[in-house]
Amino acid sequence: MPTVSIIFFSGAGHTTKLAEAINQGAASVAGITTNLISLSGDDIVKGRYDNEEVLAKLDASDAIIFGSPTYMGGPAAQFKAFADASGGRWFAGAWKDKIAGGFTVSMSPSGDKSNTLQYMFTLAMQHGMVWIGQPEKPLQPNGINRLGSNGGVMAQAGQESPEVAPSGGDKLTGELFGKRVAEFTVKIKR
Repeated sequence: MPTVSIIFFSGAGHTTKLAEAINQGAASVAGITTNLISLSGDDIVKGRYDNEEVLAKLDASDAIIFGSPTYMGGPAAQFKAFADASGGRWFAGAWKDKIAGGFTVSMSPSGDKSNTLQYMFTLAMQHGMVWIGQPEKPLQPNGINRLGSNGGVMAQAGQESPEVAPSGGDKLTGELFGKRVAEFTVKIKR
C-alpha cells in the first residue's frame, strides 16, 4: 500500500494544525497509508538531528511532505537539523524518485514563506525527488489558497491559539494538497 509521510516541526502548534489537515486529505484517498511525524527538539543532539526510526519510516515512504514554520525568512532550525541529517540518505539515493511537497506557516501574509518552500524544494531536488505543487487558484471565496502560493501550501497564523489559526481556508488548502499528493502517489505506484 502506498505511504505518504508528512514530516514537520511546529513551534506553537499552528504548523501541527496544517499538518493534520494535509494528513486528513492524504488519508481520504483509498489505498493510502499515512504517517504524521512531528520533529522533536529532543532528537537534536549537539545540533544534529538523530532519530533513525523516523528516517527509516521516510525511507519506506512513497511520498514525503515537508513542513516547517517560517522563522526569520526560512525554515525553523529544528527542520534544518533534520534536513542536514538526511545527507546519508542523499548519498545512498534512498529518497530518489519519491514524491515530495511542502508547507509552511508564518505570522504575516508574506512572511517570506516562499523562501521556506524554496528551501524544501531544493532539499527535494538534492535528493532526486519529484516535487508536487499546489494547483488551487488563488483568492477563492471559500479562502482556498488565499495567500496565492503554487509552490506548496502557505498559511498564516499570528498569536492566536492553534485552535483558531490557521484559518479554515488555509486548512482546506492543506487538505486538498494532501489529497493531491496521495492521488498522484497512487497513480505513480500503479
